[in-house]
Amino acid sequence: MKYRKFGKLDWQVSVLGFGIMRLPVINNNQAQINEPEALKMIHYAIDNGVNYLDTGYFYHGGQSEVIAGKALKGEYKDRAKVAMKMPCIAVKSAADFDRLFDEQMKRLDMPEVDFYLLHGLGAVSWHKMRDLGIIKWAEKKMAQGYFKHFAFSFHDEYEAFKEIVDAYDNWAFAQVQYNYMDVHRQAGMKGVKYASAKNLGIVVMEPLRGGFLVKKPPELVARVWDTATHQMSLAEWGLQWLWDQPEISAVLSGMSTMEQVQENIAVAGSSAVGKLTGEDHALLDRVRDAYKNLYPIPCSGCRYCMPCPNDVAIPSIFEIYNDGVAYNVPNRGRGRYVDTLLDGRRGDQCIHCNSCIEACPQKIDIPDWLEKIHQLLGAPKAG
Repeated sequence: MKYRKFGKLDWQVSVLGFGIMRLPVINNNQAQINEPEALKMIHYAIDNGVNYLDTGYFYHGGQSEVIAGKALKGEYKDRAKVAMKMPCIAVKSAADFDRLFDEQMKRLDMPEVDFYLLHGLGAVSWHKMRDLGIIKWAEKKMAQGYFKHFAFSFHDEYEAFKEIVDAYDNWAFAQVQYNYMDVHRQAGMKGVKYASAKNLGIVVMEPLRGGFLVKKPPELVARVWDTATHQMSLAEWGLQWLWDQPEISAVLSGMSTMEQVQENIAVAGSSAVGKLTGEDHALLDRVRDAYKNLYPIPCSGCRYCMPCPNDVAIPSIFEIYNDGVAYNVPNRGRGRYVDTLLDGRRGDQCIHCNSCIEACPQKIDIPDWLEKIHQLLGAPKAG
């Protein structure tokens, strides 16, 4: 296993972190983890050098935190650090801070946690948490010894990311969605470099876009992969692209099988900054372009359509839909559309003022697409 500096902390993190969110389950019930197999996988990872476990309040129906606590009992105590996250979406008042945290600590069954994050921050949720006094609350909890370091995970645009990074001097790290397809999306490479320059660790989630990048690629993309001068698995290409960058501290993988754990550990062991050649990076650029050529909406992400007068999240909606088509999972975006976008920011809020069409360099019929996408992804499932 390879290790890297973790921001300003006097501790090195394994380049591969274990995301406890896609463990093997029984009867396809996400809340019913196959505990013996899951513990076997996590212990194998720790035995082979993984020292960072990532959990979340909602993962596996609340059982992710439980299994993390069980994994670090007995001989595995203190052999890995745990990151736990406050579910900002569930916070309605400042009283919820202690209520949620106490529930999580009971699940984890540990006296303290190493890292505590604000989960899935964006501009709106950050402002809510900030105004409710989350920083003062977190500093009090750290002073009392309940957790050691405070951080955040992020899903929004670069401007919101920069605001959050600059809002607090003692963030330990930022956790971002980042992969070779998301170079200019969300925080993107610009955000990674900005936070790293301010001495924050960088933890990457969705390194393979939730598994999209390891699916059998469409023919247009497969033809590009066929031009590679040396062979790696699709997973290794994605992971090595991240580890090639000095700003990246750790890459999370939500592993579902022992085979995935073993493969990822082997790949992590061969990782290094500068491992990929210029030719390799050019190949990945062509892969990215090939996927984008499959997008039905020619949105470049320029954001000239924003801000929408009715606060519709136009670029995010188009991204969700384009990804579903390009990766041949058109309904996969339903969860992202319904769960990620707040009420009032979905396509059904478009009032057809057409100001976005006038601003769009591509002259996309934005209101028409918003209506179509909402009918596909926003309507209740049948049955």
